[in-house]
Amino acid sequence: MGTSERIGVYPGTFDPITLGHADIIRRGAKLVDQLIIGVTTNPSKDPLFTPAERIAMVEREVASLGMSNVTVVGFNALLMKFAQAQGASIIVRGLRAVADFEYEYQMAGMNQQLNATIETVFLMADVGLQPIASKLVKEIAMFGGDIAKFVSPAVRSDVMERVAQKGLLGDY
Repeated sequence: MGTSERIGVYPGTFDPITLGHADIIRRGAKLVDQLIIGVTTNPSKDPLFTPAERIAMVEREVASLGMSNVTVVGFNALLMKFAQAQGASIIVRGLRAVADFEYEYQMAGMNQQLNATIETVFLMADVGLQPIASKLVKEIAMFGGDIAKFVSPAVRSDVMERVAQKGLLGDY
């Protein structure tokens, strides 16, 4: 019996990619032979960046991690169909809080009904990174707050530039 490569998918909108995401990528990549970061379109989340911009941003951040077994792929499909097309046997998800668990538990259950051969693996966020959420990073930036503790310097620059471009800088 030959050995098969273990492929994992870490899906998300990554709008923007945070230090919390990078932590899950670093740790998730140790669990599989190949980790595919699936950057999905999610118009309901009112993204700050286009799908192409988010893919480029994630590729840049992954390159800075120096991990040869991580690739970035954009997708606009049902997660389980995407994972199956990638040959994945694992979905990697990060958990920050109890609220995340409730949502992720429900999603994992639904995904298992769609394809029982693909397991969902939950990684707890690093304690220092648990409060970080892309939505909150964007809100802080829009009100002129410093997001340096939550994202890389390059992502901070991207976010601040986009907030200024779109005229989203609010009053304080």
